[in-house]
Amino acid sequence: MKKTILILTIAGLAAGCSGQPVKEQPKTMAEPARPTQPAPKAEPQVTTQPVERQRIAVDPLNDPNSLLAKRSIYYDFDKSQIKDEFKPLIQAHAGYLTDHRATKVRIEGNCDERGSREYNLALGQRRADSVKAALKLLGAAEDQIDTVSWGEEKPKATGHDEAAWAENRRSDIVYEKARQ
Repeated sequence: MKKTILILTIAGLAAGCSGQPVKEQPKTMAEPARPTQPAPKAEPQVTTQPVERQRIAVDPLNDPNSLLAKRSIYYDFDKSQIKDEFKPLIQAHAGYLTDHRATKVRIEGNCDERGSREYNLALGQRRADSVKAALKLLGAAEDQIDTVSWGEEKPKATGHDEAAWAENRRSDIVYEKARQ
């Protein structure tokens, strides 16, 4: 009986080995199961229609990037002539007044604290009048422009040195609110 079992075992082994040799596969770590479909990615919604930007009308008088937002013209000591550096500013305001005939401005002439009250009032008036004349030459109408002199009464800077005085030697363009 031992012989029979031995013969059957050898026959079984021989029968199992009769095919092609089996290649041994390298042992690897088991990979996690992958889903059959990839998970959806969280992407922003893309629309195919153009996005319209709302244009907000910015008043050029209040736009800090506009020359019209600057409204002071500065002078040398005891002078009322407009310096070349302020001519583009006056041209911009004249253009605005020409395009907006219902708009009115007040030109306020100012001086530093040196000089008598009467002298500074007269100098402030000459400064305001020089800006008015320039605006009129560039197309603004007479009835759009009023002038006033404050003399030394409305200083921009309160110091008592050249830097403060230079700030106070000016004409200011003041736009009047529209009357309803």
